[in-house]
Amino acid sequence: MTTILVTGGTGTLGRLVTERLRADGHEVRVLSRHSRPYAVDLREGTGLAEAVAGVETIVHCASSPRGGDEQAARHLIAAAREAGVRHLVYISIVGIDRVPLAYYRAKLAVERQIEESGLAWTVLRTTQFHDLVLGLLQTSARLPVMLLPAGVADQPIEVAEVAARLAELATGAPAGRVPDMGGPEVRPFSELARAYLRATGRRRPRLNVRLAGRAYRALRAGGHLTPERAVGEGTFEQFLARRLPANG
Repeated sequence: MTTILVTGGTGTLGRLVTERLRADGHEVRVLSRHSRPYAVDLREGTGLAEAVAGVETIVHCASSPRGGDEQAARHLIAAAREAGVRHLVYISIVGIDRVPLAYYRAKLAVERQIEESGLAWTVLRTTQFHDLVLGLLQTSARLPVMLLPAGVADQPIEVAEVAARLAELATGAPAGRVPDMGGPEVRPFSELARAYLRATGRRRPRLNVRLAGRAYRALRAGGHLTPERAVGEGTFEQFLARRLPANG
């Protein structure tokens, strides 16, 4: 079986990828800032050479909206080349070339680094995970009135489905940019908020707020969506039923 390194292997996605690969019999090394024996901060790179030694495939799930992704990718690519890694798999986001958010620009820059790395690679873009949408709605629900972006929809996807696809890609041949993966439904944020309130038994007035800026216009235009690739199966309501206590 293959020796695979999963960066961000203790995170929401990386943990499930790791579990899936181990269940299939692969040797998996988990790399994160606090996970020994491969406790590595990719932004610094210290200890990375030891972590990638003898690895055939890397699944790069580590990422942070707070910055540092490009520097982390440079360190990872350099170590992978030095170690003779045969396949680098990267998880990215639908719309990073259409929505001018700083985090999206960084993800796009990492994609380009990987494409130009000289390594064999695979990149999968997906829509936002159910978990992220839930977090946004929970934050909004802390206010007396839920503030929602007017005219913006989302297409959330079940993270376990993405993990299964990444594990499949990691054990296959390098494929370049593979088809995007979107959730089963494109839903206005107002509908997602109603589903969240129903699932928790809470009541909140909702206010759709028009925002300014190029990023908001791109989101209103659906730049982060891929309705033609609605291949996910788990709905937001099904996710909420598992994650939240009824009327809690």
